[in-house]
Amino acid sequence: MATSLTSFTALSFDVYATLIDWESGISVALSPLNAHLPDGHSMKNDRKGLLGLFTHFEGILEERFPGMPYTQLLGEVYEELAKELSVPLDPASGATAEEKSAFGNSVGAWPAFPDTVEALRKLAERYKLIVLSNVDKAAFEKTRTGPLQGIEFDAVYTAQEIGSYKPDLRNFEWMIEHAERDLGVKRDGFLHIAQALKHDHVPAKKAGLKSCWIERAGDDAAMGGRLEDLQDDVELAYRFKTLGDLATAVEQGFKS
Repeated sequence: MATSLTSFTALSFDVYATLIDWESGISVALSPLNAHLPDGHSMKNDRKGLLGLFTHFEGILEERFPGMPYTQLLGEVYEELAKELSVPLDPASGATAEEKSAFGNSVGAWPAFPDTVEALRKLAERYKLIVLSNVDKAAFEKTRTGPLQGIEFDAVYTAQEIGSYKPDLRNFEWMIEHAERDLGVKRDGFLHIAQALKHDHVPAKKAGLKSCWIERAGDDAAMGGRLEDLQDDVELAYRFKTLGDLATAVEQGFKS
């Protein structure tokens, strides 16, 4: 028998790709790099291709530098992308440093999905809201006070303080331990909410958490993996197209 949505005490969230439109934000932030590509380049204006390359190098660098703040890591990803695309950026030039810095600091400008803020406000009436994110504290605060319109979360746990990036299981165990200490939330009181299968739902299952897939673009998403490739590694208690759909289901559950 499926666990009722009304039985949980806390919702833990991936932010970027679940609450925030990561793909649109990254695409805009990559515009300067795309502009460097000559006409006829195979990746010129290839949104999904550029996002795929970004995800590839982001994963490599997160594994290589688990303690590097995400804002700084993004700048390094930008430089790796430039090398891969044969864009002649001079590492010593002021222009290159400015582009890397701008890309790294773009996180707070990535837009929220249209349903996110209203859904979070509704969910906050029923649950404790917890963030588990791969960004650093400063970057998330820019998101919270900007696109998320000042939504208050009961706890925010980031890769910066944990010292590793999802999908490392350590991030989930850190959240579970600290949420119990800080908020009194038990392991079985969590429902983890995320779009990315590989980064969130796979380790959530290993950590013994129930999870809810917010599909967004589903298998057409540029990051997070495909369900057909990971279905044996995830255990989705719920799945909804949007966070708004989840909020609606929660309200119906509490009224029934």
